Amino acid sequence: MAISYELAVQQLLALGHELATNRKFDLDHMRVLAAALDHPERRFQSVLIAGTNGKGSTAATIASIVSTAGYRTGLYTSPHLMRINERIQIFTSQNSGEQISDVEFALMYERVNAVAEDLVRSGSLPWHPSFFETLTAMAFEYFASTGVELAVLEVGMGGRLDATNIVEPCLSVITDIDFDHQKFLGNTLPEITHEKAGILRANVPVVLLPQHPVVNEALGREILDHDARAVSAVRNMASVTPAGSAGLDGDQSFMLSVLGEAISITPPLRGRHQLRNLALAITAAEELNGMGFNISAANIEAGVRNTRWPGRFQVLPALRGFPEVVLDVAHNPAGAWALRSTLSTLYEDRKLTFIFGAMRDKAIAEIAGILFPLADRVIVTQAGNPRAASAHDITELAQHTQSEIIEEQDVASALERAGRFAGDDGVVVITGSIYLVGEAMGLLSRVAAPQNFQQNMLASKASPESVKGV
Repeated sequence: MAISYELAVQQLLALGHELATNRKFDLDHMRVLAAALDHPERRFQSVLIAGTNGKGSTAATIASIVSTAGYRTGLYTSPHLMRINERIQIFTSQNSGEQISDVEFALMYERVNAVAEDLVRSGSLPWHPSFFETLTAMAFEYFASTGVELAVLEVGMGGRLDATNIVEPCLSVITDIDFDHQKFLGNTLPEITHEKAGILRANVPVVLLPQHPVVNEALGREILDHDARAVSAVRNMASVTPAGSAGLDGDQSFMLSVLGEAISITPPLRGRHQLRNLALAITAAEELNGMGFNISAANIEAGVRNTRWPGRFQVLPALRGFPEVVLDVAHNPAGAWALRSTLSTLYEDRKLTFIFGAMRDKAIAEIAGILFPLADRVIVTQAGNPRAASAHDITELAQHTQSEIIEEQDVASALERAGRFAGDDGVVVITGSIYLVGEAMGLLSRVAAPQNFQQNMLASKASPESVKGV
């Protein structure tokens, strides 16, 4: 009898979070699992993307462009906002990203889990693959079994020892590198860069942009050591950073010369920092065009325009009874600075009420110091995730900001209070952990009627798979 979707998710989550265990990261175990599955990762070409911030939006844009050109394209990202299925999607010229269905998810889990259990019984593996290893294998199996021609893969953490790194990519992309996950990746930028650069391959192009001088120097050494071929995306930045606010609002177009043609680019995501991710994605598409993928300038124009990547400075218009909402995942200092810049530009004269939550292992004090001074009030809360910091702990870590901080024990209560504080003209900014943003999105989507906002918010419960995972 086939396993149910609910049981598949439950068993997958029970495998445990990699960052909460003392298990050593090791690609050998992932390679054993892939071999037992007859190497699904070898049955499609892949683009591998590493970095600290911007991986997901860059990956989504590349997938949108390639699928617009007529290729069946897989997209694997992490973590998820609302449902675990979001991590595994297929893009075609007929859709802008279709999540794996519940039935297919359960089937892939059952297939991978059965192989994994056999490997453990035979002694080929010392223990069952982790949550992320299992889910990555499921994505590879799904992409291979459904005829994906190119998979765009976002590295989960680091790169060198990440489960996605068993593929042999035809193209690598490295987004902006900054401090995050220091416990696992190192305490200096060169150490972190070394881990990210583990996705490089000999004679394989890597698309990147100039960034922090220390990172540039470290990346240069890594590229030479790996004998990779550096491809700068600067050519697609020159025309997208004019004086003023072009591109900041997501609906302002600019002209760009791509593949010998002038096209109009409409940034799909708000924030000047997103223009860097956009340049990386466009340059990646140009590189793929020279690798047997027939991607035209028109495909790039349409693919960029059709990109969807929720939770990244996503603005929800005011409802009757609840103010305008900004949802943005800013879970590390670099992300916080990007959010601060965009808020300062777009909402300079608006009263901001923040809802903030974070995982315990994040740089909460530093993030608070960057963001909290922008707000009239900050409501701190705890997402329904075992790794989440408590509201009280966040308050203690944010005392140095001298901001007005109010504690709410759950996201629904925080939303209800924020709506009252912001009033008709204010803006509620929901930020920090992706799990907080995803839980808030789920609650907001369930509001049956604005006048019943408090009742609906407090009565809603997030499903288990919506708030857990990697």
